[in-house]
Amino acid sequence: MKLTVVLPTYNEAENLPQMIEALLSLDIPDTELSILIVDDNSPDGTGRIADELAAEVPNRIAVLHRQEKAGLGKAYRAGFTHALQNGADAILQMDCDFSHQPKYIPVMVEQLHSYDMVLGSRFIKGGSVDENWAWWRKLLSWFANSVYIRLILRTRTRDMTGGFKLWRRTTLIGLGLDRVRSNGYVFQVEMTYVAQRLGYKIIEVPIYFPDREIGESKMSFHIQYEAAARVFQVWWRHRNLTAKDRATTIPQIE
Repeated sequence: MKLTVVLPTYNEAENLPQMIEALLSLDIPDTELSILIVDDNSPDGTGRIADELAAEVPNRIAVLHRQEKAGLGKAYRAGFTHALQNGADAILQMDCDFSHQPKYIPVMVEQLHSYDMVLGSRFIKGGSVDENWAWWRKLLSWFANSVYIRLILRTRTRDMTGGFKLWRRTTLIGLGLDRVRSNGYVFQVEMTYVAQRLGYKIIEVPIYFPDREIGESKMSFHIQYEAAARVFQVWWRHRNLTAKDRATTIPQIE
């Protein structure tokens, strides 16, 4: 199986080399792992470091340079399209700050044999978040995922905002990436909801979600509030989707 890890970066100069080393050291049976770094013109030189890493192992690392920081959703859609066009059988999306830990990837790959999408989940049994989170932050995150979003979207998935996901090629094509319009934090919610509406089989596997140790978090209260407010838009936009609406071609997305 050809697995492509799509890794969006913005000011991850310190984290990127360590993440690349961790990913390339994984031993996953019958899996050819490659990495696509999608950099949004990071001012800290992440793009240059990405090019240097790719030059060292060009057969396993590629870099997609974007002209500006245009949002997580656009970066992922561009990366997914690039991976699909280059023949990936499976596509993994994850953060570069080690809040998504590479050690869980072999377990996720194993589950992909039976499911269409595997989600690394903080909120199912066995999953957890950083023990240093304040109690109110833990409560807010749990409530947003396990109560608020689930009630609106009527989904069984407990970590709707989770961004540690492994997709089958056919699932990502079927989603129709051009109909996923969200560009911020709610992008993760929309992707999972569309997959559910289209009838794809989703499984959550428990993960521990630590805070980043290097660099600054890009998450703010404003971003989380905006995501919560847009959940209704996601529901309204896709509420009538069924399996017959699955796409069959790769859209042209840059």
